[in-house]
Amino acid sequence: MEREDKKEAEIDVEVQKIVDSSRNIVWLSEIGKKDIPTAGGKGANLAEMYNINLPVPPAFIVTAQAFSNFFQDSNLKKKVLDIISKIDLENTKQLEEKAKEIQKLIVMESMPEILANEIIEAYSNLNVDKEMIDSASSDVLGILSAAKEPCFVAVRSSATTEDLSTASFAGQQESFLNIKGNNDLVDAVKRCWASLFTARAIYYRTKNGFSHETSYIAVVVQKMINSEKSGVIFSVNPMTNNKNEIIIEAVFGLGEGIVSGAIEPDNYVVNKEDTRPISKRTGKKKIYFTRDAGGETIKYNLPEEIQVKPVLDNFEIKTLANYAIRIEEHYKWPQDIEFAIEGGHIYIVQSRPITTLKKEVKKVDVKGDVLLEGLAASSGVASGPVRLILDLKDLDKIVVGDILVTKMTNPDMVVTMQKSSAIVTDEGGLTAHAAIVSREVGLPCVVGTRNATTKLKEGQIVTVDGTNGKIYDGNIIGAEIKQEIKEEKIEEIKEQEKEKPKLGFLASLVPESMRRSKQEGILVKVNCDLPSVAQRAAATGADGVGLVRIEFIITQGLMHPAEYIRQGQQNKYSELIANGIEKIAQAFKDKPVWVRTSDIRTDEYRNLKGSGQEPEEENPMLGWHGIRRSLDDVEILKAEFKAIKMLHDKGYKNVGVMIPFVINVSELVKAKQIAQEVGLNIKEMDFGVMIETPASCMIIDDLCREGISFISFGTNDLTQLVLGIDRNNERLAGMYDEMHPAVSKLLEMVISVCKMYNVKTSICGQAGSKPEMALFLKKKGINSISANIDAVEKIREAIK
Repeated sequence: MEREDKKEAEIDVEVQKIVDSSRNIVWLSEIGKKDIPTAGGKGANLAEMYNINLPVPPAFIVTAQAFSNFFQDSNLKKKVLDIISKIDLENTKQLEEKAKEIQKLIVMESMPEILANEIIEAYSNLNVDKEMIDSASSDVLGILSAAKEPCFVAVRSSATTEDLSTASFAGQQESFLNIKGNNDLVDAVKRCWASLFTARAIYYRTKNGFSHETSYIAVVVQKMINSEKSGVIFSVNPMTNNKNEIIIEAVFGLGEGIVSGAIEPDNYVVNKEDTRPISKRTGKKKIYFTRDAGGETIKYNLPEEIQVKPVLDNFEIKTLANYAIRIEEHYKWPQDIEFAIEGGHIYIVQSRPITTLKKEVKKVDVKGDVLLEGLAASSGVASGPVRLILDLKDLDKIVVGDILVTKMTNPDMVVTMQKSSAIVTDEGGLTAHAAIVSREVGLPCVVGTRNATTKLKEGQIVTVDGTNGKIYDGNIIGAEIKQEIKEEKIEEIKEQEKEKPKLGFLASLVPESMRRSKQEGILVKVNCDLPSVAQRAAATGADGVGLVRIEFIITQGLMHPAEYIRQGQQNKYSELIANGIEKIAQAFKDKPVWVRTSDIRTDEYRNLKGSGQEPEEENPMLGWHGIRRSLDDVEILKAEFKAIKMLHDKGYKNVGVMIPFVINVSELVKAKQIAQEVGLNIKEMDFGVMIETPASCMIIDDLCREGISFISFGTNDLTQLVLGIDRNNERLAGMYDEMHPAVSKLLEMVISVCKMYNVKTSICGQAGSKPEMALFLKKKGINSISANIDAVEKIREAIK
């Protein structure tokens, strides 16, 4: 009760600050981070960036006081509170219906004319330069704004309780992009206000003792940039981890082109000391993205002569490098920055920490005839004969030591990739399948070469330099280079040997700073799907394995799970799974190893025997997979549970189970019954669920009551489903954001509920490898974070 009183007291103080304010509109230049009661958390933090003179696109805030007055004077407050007081929060259908009723009341209510006029006036001034706003008279401003076409804006909700030290606001507030015109803007502001009363927000505030009466919301209205040029800046070189180099990549048009990987960008390497270019590589930019008059993103082909024209001039390169230095110094962390250029003006539109920074990679001096260049995706040097994989049928010709060359890899190739000594692809970027798997396995990899499959010949001997993104003719790893690599490895081994007598072999591979893994009470685990890399994963010093996807083990058997069942070979399937997991469990003795039951979509692993009988689905992501399929093909699930039972019988009681793609409590109940039928003691083991659907978030209370020991966030699917975005869609990839307020507030809500039931919380999705997500989850009280092998150290450092 004392804690609740403290929450209410803090909120009351904040509300009093709001009530003392009398303005409906404030500009970024007028406020700072302390002004959360007026501008909400997002608005105040945006103002901080703006006021350290970073070129953030201009914005104004419709204050929380404006919402308060609207809510009170329209008599909506009494109606809304009366509706909420009569809701049965455990009746999900009723809660959803009443929440929609409240939101409709707010959207349909007329905005006070005075407030609407103030918003429209501010909107008209948003398209005028900041300096003019600060110096011009109202008459001059009127002439300037009237002479310009209304601009597109982003309208974003900004809750006042977001950043309180003891209060959290877990309701889903909305944002609306590409809004243009007075009427549409006023409507978007009201829709932001209405989002204060989603079903999720009402439920969370009531359950956590927050007053609906004292919850307020501000709205950020920010100019959108229709960029003629755009790109990314890395304040350190992410390929070599050289802290003295800045990398800039740029394309013509909107940022969707570079973020999605649809366009080959220009690449500029800049010396951080004097901001002079060290090297320039002009990409062939065949297309560009722009916004049409209606706010839609469209794609155009570029003329031949423009395709090879440099995007940035020297002044722009220097200016962008200086911004990168300033932002890194401000945040005291290397940054991944997005920029946009419109009408000659540079804007910083986003900045986030670089997620995979390690110690600087030592460059090996490789000399020879360069055949191809691409993106350095995974460091290392290897030589061997080229094997062109133009069809999955060609996979059989790969033997140990070959160089796998293909247009782009897919999950069917994972086993074959492990046999290879290096990977080369025509397509893809640094987050492509080939790049991710290569980094996990430790293979040199070069992606995005454009024409490797046509320029390289079958059987041709080449050397792949994954550190610098080059493919050389012949085997040029001479004795000198081999000796250099060998000496570097010997030095590493010497350092490891110092600690070996005290710590054992695996622990000796881990630096002292990395062994202190339980920073701030949070376990730092690792994702490990391949038995062959278990030792490497364990050498990170991780506190366990937060995700084992058994699909990678399944591919080693070369047969689809359903085919094992059709042939009556359930025991063979169980043995395959058990043998693979055992190698991982051995490497993580006495540490938790959480295994996800199979989640094969009907369009995946089509090279496995028996996959031809899989159904064709228009949308496999939303189709027959995860626990819904496992309960239909129950013999598959039984065989997988039997594999876990076999491991427990061998003494590997550290192996737990998690169920994927849950949307109903009944799925959990049935899965637990089947597990018990095969002999698993679910009360004495880790048995949990993946939280990767909005449905599982909304029923988390019921899942906890049914009985689970842990949950793990699968943020890849959760983000796609919450935002309605296919992250592989090149036109939408730039909108895919695991830190979107809708996603982060779901994470916060689930963690809060799990705490009440003493259910452990973890994350194993791609976002778990990002420091900004780790810091957010640490603040919200998560128990463990499972990262990719190459990100474990960085996540540990971020938490520390």
